[in-house]
Amino acid sequence: MSRHPRSASVSRRLAWLGLAAVFAAPLAQAADGCRLPLGRGWPPATENHGSAVEQLLAAKAEPRLSLTLLPTRGTESGVMLIAAAADGADWTLRHATPDGRVQVWNGSRGGGALELRVDQDVDSEEAPIPAALAQRLVATWKRALEQAVPADKPAEYRDSEQLLFVVDGLRVSGARPDCGYGETLMEQATLLTEAANESAGKRERRWRALGESLDELERQLQAAPAS
Repeated sequence: MSRHPRSASVSRRLAWLGLAAVFAAPLAQAADGCRLPLGRGWPPATENHGSAVEQLLAAKAEPRLSLTLLPTRGTESGVMLIAAAADGADWTLRHATPDGRVQVWNGSRGGGALELRVDQDVDSEEAPIPAALAQRLVATWKRALEQAVPADKPAEYRDSEQLLFVVDGLRVSGARPDCGYGETLMEQATLLTEAANESAGKRERRWRALGESLDELERQLQAAPAS
């Protein structure tokens, strides 16, 4: 279930602030190279939770790019790009959060168990994004993640916040990157989250900033030594 309120609900606004804060938090510079805390595929003991959140937020859409936040506490959230049915038409940028946390502990006298609450409403903010920019984001993010995260490096279990990247079928998961390509991806995720929650008049600035950031990321990728 999904709804698109004209006035921001408290839960959605808090989730927006939380997701933006994660992406925009001060990022440390690695002194001796950059090793991203990311790996390929699902981290152990994460797939059920992550899949439930991704499917709930996508609401039957098939995003070409998605970034989902699984916090240890509080409500999950995500930002995604959904392709248009017609070639050249604007894509859809969506920022979404469920009304309540999806994975919860359901305790009882006899013990308890984790429960996935997927039968709930989702607060979504959507905005049209130019197709050329969206396609460029997909292509560049995929190239950056493929280049930064070796195919033989599996995602690791973490008893902490997790980020789930899915870009054109490539799944990469882990902690928030704090250097290199990961830093640039987080800056771009912040711009996308902000654009989804802003008026149309303010989005053009975000699109320009995204274009400039993609230029920088492409320069970084071009300059990287061959592996």
